[in-house]
Order: sequence, then structure tokens, then C-alpha cells
Amino acid sequence: MRRKTPQIIAIGGGAFTVEPNPRIERYVLAQTGKRNPSVCLLATATGDSDTYIAKFYAAFTKLGCRPTHASLFGRTPDLKRLLLSQDAIFVGGGNTKSMLATWREWGIPALLREAWRRGIVLAGSSAGAICWFKTGVTDSWADRLAPLPGLGFLPGTCCPHFDGEPERRPSVHRMVAEGVVSTTLALDDGAAAHFLGRKLERIVVGRPKASGYEVRRKGSRAVETSLPRVRLSPTGRVRP
Repeated sequence: MRRKTPQIIAIGGGAFTVEPNPRIERYVLAQTGKRNPSVCLLATATGDSDTYIAKFYAAFTKLGCRPTHASLFGRTPDLKRLLLSQDAIFVGGGNTKSMLATWREWGIPALLREAWRRGIVLAGSSAGAICWFKTGVTDSWADRLAPLPGLGFLPGTCCPHFDGEPERRPSVHRMVAEGVVSTTLALDDGAAAHFLGRKLERIVVGRPKASGYEVRRKGSRAVETSLPRVRLSPTGRVRP
């Protein structure tokens, strides 16, 4: 059987918890190539919040898929069997530092890497976006934004909520200019970066003004460049 290309879709924010029509989530499911794909939520970053999980089911049961979730704070299932049997895995937002620490205790990073290699679509919003990169810019600390080592599936640095939280843009520019973080992929709420393997394939957007950006160091300053983007239709298809 031909091995599928590894895929990661990192969403800057504004996922199913706030979007009335989750176009990017439809796009994620479409990348599985299945008519009725299975998708598992990892809501670890919210401590498996019942409210967050309920919103996931409320959204995804309408999207022509088979949703489930993996609990790490209740009675935890056989994670290897559950995660590696999915067509897609969706990682929710919340506290990235706590999520990664919990994942390591349960051996989830290795399972996610195996899922990625098998071609199971990995996706997520906010914490679920930055976790895949070498470094993520996170608000896991209440008083500041800071870089945090991620899983390292993807190179470089990622920052979500670039337009949604006013401190994001100046903080990223400062970190890049000072060499605290490497070249950074910054994503607005409603924008997602689709990677095939470790290469950025495209930026897709579910909101008219959403975009993605590269913030690179040039001399002693940071230079921000808008990346080409493609808009999604209400069904999650790429508009021509």
C-alpha cells in the first residue's frame, strides 16, 4: 500500500469554538480523502474541559465525520490504538506548556509522530497549531508571551492569534529582532498553514481579512512579509 504524505494544518485561532461555519475544519477533513473520516480531539490544553469537548462534538457531528476524543484526565483509553486508527487528529487550544508536559508523561509525542508518518492528518488551533513546530510563541504564562520548545515536527517558530491579540505582533517583532526566536510563521485568527511533509504548501483562510506572515530578522530589526493565501468556500473547498 502506498504511504501517504505527512500533513499538518496549523490554525491561528478562531476554530470551532467561535466559528458559526468552520470552513477550515471542513478543509482539514477533506485532506483525509475519506467520505466519512474519523477524527479524534486532544483537548489536553484545556484540561479536557467538558465545555470544550461538547463544542467539538456539536461542530464536528455536522461535518460528515465520526468524531471522538481522547481523555487524559478521566479514564484514559488505549492511546496507541485510538490515535493510530484515526484519519485526522485535532488538537485544541489552551495552555501549551501544560499540554506538552502531560503528553510526554503519556508518551503521546511518539504516537503523534507515528501518526504523522502514516499520513494521518494532524491539525489544531492555537496551542494545537504551535505544538508541531520547533518553537511556539505562547501565552501559557499569564504575565507575558514567551517562546516554548515544541515537538519539532516542523522547523522554525509559529505564533497564533496574530491579529486577535494586540500584544502578539509587537512581541513577535521584538523577539525576532533580538534573535530570541528564529524566522516566525505568524497566523491570524481564521488563517491556517497547510504543510506537506515539512514544506509549507499553502495558507488557507476562512475569514476575508485573515492572513499568514513571515517575520524575519534583517540586521537589527524584524521584517514582516504577507504570504500568498487562498480563500475557502463555505464547504471548505479552495476557491478558484
